[in-house]
Amino acid sequence: MTEETAAMPAGTQLSVRDVVTVRLPAASAYLSVLRTATAGLAARLDFTLDEIEDLRIAVDEACAMLLAQAVPGTDLTCEFELTGEAVRISVSVLTMDGREPSRDTFAWTVLSSLAGEVDAQVGPDDRVIVTLQKRRGAEAP
Repeated sequence: MTEETAAMPAGTQLSVRDVVTVRLPAASAYLSVLRTATAGLAARLDFTLDEIEDLRIAVDEACAMLLAQAVPGTDLTCEFELTGEAVRISVSVLTMDGREPSRDTFAWTVLSSLAGEVDAQVGPDDRVIVTLQKRRGAEAP
């Protein structure tokens, strides 16, 4: 027990941000690592087998979109943020032109169907970020 937790009123829970970050070479040969991490973390939140498989495919699809425009020799970063009922996954990579993935493609439609909430943005230095959020037990749109 720390001084901070000892001073808290009884029944108060700490708000701990449960985040896992995986950084690996921006190459398709390493995507199996992310698929495995995705499955393990989703299982930790008691997602169903179907939800876990949907997330694995969604992460793979998001990475495929980003790898197509990644600067050679850079890293792909994937951040998993776990909450009680959802997982938020942000995949990012430095790109050559800083273009967001097109939202009117079949790939984006599949991604949205599998993950629930999907967004993309361009950050500093032409880093493109695709963010997925899936809630446990949520119906597909």
